[in-house]
Amino acid sequence: MTQIKTPRTSTTTLKRFPYVHHDPSTLPRSLDPFTITTSTGFMPFIMSPTHLPEPFEPLVALLDRMPVTKLDGTPGLLATYELGPAVAELPDLTAEVDKLVTADGSPDLYAVTAVFRDYSFLASAYLLEPCWENWCKNPDNGYGLGRDFLPRAVACPMYRCAQLLDIPPFMSYAAAYSLFNYTVAEPSKGLSYPNLRLVRAFEHGLDPKSSEAGFILTHVDMVKESKGLISGALKVVDTLEQAGTRSEVNDGFREILASMEKIEASMEDMWANSKPQDYLSFRVFIFGITSQSMFPNGVIYDGVLDNQPLFFRGESGANDSMIPLLDHLLEIPMPSTPLTKILHEFRAYRPLPHRTFLAYMNAKAAEVGVRSYAVHDTETTILFLKTLNHVRSFRWRHWLFAREYIIRRTPHPTATGGSPIVTWLPNQLSAVMDMMISMYDTYLAPQKDAPTGANGSRGYDAAYQKQVEPMMEMVKDQREKLAKEVEKWCKERGV
Repeated sequence: MTQIKTPRTSTTTLKRFPYVHHDPSTLPRSLDPFTITTSTGFMPFIMSPTHLPEPFEPLVALLDRMPVTKLDGTPGLLATYELGPAVAELPDLTAEVDKLVTADGSPDLYAVTAVFRDYSFLASAYLLEPCWENWCKNPDNGYGLGRDFLPRAVACPMYRCAQLLDIPPFMSYAAAYSLFNYTVAEPSKGLSYPNLRLVRAFEHGLDPKSSEAGFILTHVDMVKESKGLISGALKVVDTLEQAGTRSEVNDGFREILASMEKIEASMEDMWANSKPQDYLSFRVFIFGITSQSMFPNGVIYDGVLDNQPLFFRGESGANDSMIPLLDHLLEIPMPSTPLTKILHEFRAYRPLPHRTFLAYMNAKAAEVGVRSYAVHDTETTILFLKTLNHVRSFRWRHWLFAREYIIRRTPHPTATGGSPIVTWLPNQLSAVMDMMISMYDTYLAPQKDAPTGANGSRGYDAAYQKQVEPMMEMVKDQREKLAKEVEKWCKERGV
């Protein structure tokens, strides 16, 4: 395996993440495809396959027939609510999952993830098909009840894949719905947005111009820029661990800021790529079981865990790893509330390599004292504050999406992941705003008239103030606006 020339990297980091600076094209398929590298960030280090190994042809054939609109433009099984009977004809291929191995006999986790993705799409479509029918025929009456029994031919192979990947056996954001569910129309054109295509879809998403495709592929387009977050964050903590220079730490923050500029520019394209009025339709298929009215008694997975009812959270962009990485690096304190508890529960739905890396960064940032180091220099403080501002901006835009795509259009009280639709995002957004205001008031505002900053560095002079003051005015105004909006929506919904 080829190791790319690396920046300052601590032995602790290399020991925990031996492949982080390797050339992704040299990594074996026995690794989890979400093994993190500084070249691919939180994306899979290898693009997902569009087809499964031959033994899974019955599954592929059923998925090809499944969407509301098939690839050839004709109606599929979900268009006529006929998926349920078709699933009954599917053979149990659980034994085939353990035959997915590499040349040395190790589990082929690349193939396993692809099989997991496909069973996840089938499971969600099957469980939520009655809700889809209810919504299509009379959306004002809500979703009704989903199926509460998942047949063995779907439950067992999906569960076995989940065991091998160490993730819950349900539709997940990274390993199924988004980040392992794209391909490209022309390999030579790379991952430019117009070249991205979906592998699996529920409604009209096999048409790349559809809102369903736009919703999923915009997430892919965002996460492809996450490599700068990984390399920048590592530069910060590794430099601090090895007592490197402040300029190296500042360069790490600048790398993160450059990456976030690209990520947020892509995020803003969501409005054009996926129309707000279309979202509620394909959204039906990505609800979970936990805290959802459609599954009051959970779901029995036939042949799994003694057929006890199971509860899983649904697919959610909140399961993405980019903003949680910055939460940890910047040591953002979250309020001790039930809403934050949901944030912690979402961690289990990320790929194992993501969970491991985020946990490491959480511990390492606290150990080397990223925040306390930053505030002892004016320039670093401002870079830190600008990074916080990107977390705020990202979360604010996410709130706007939730408001315009969902809250204004449906009284359903919970998001797809099972969190309260009105109050959950503001819980985290308010925490970031509060930290920004606290840092500004404590470390920058008192310096306004000081000739120099700490340790003789340039003080908070007019040039710095021009960068920071408008940003902080916006944050304070936005915090007041958010509080009023949340109060308004809670009152209207009786929350």
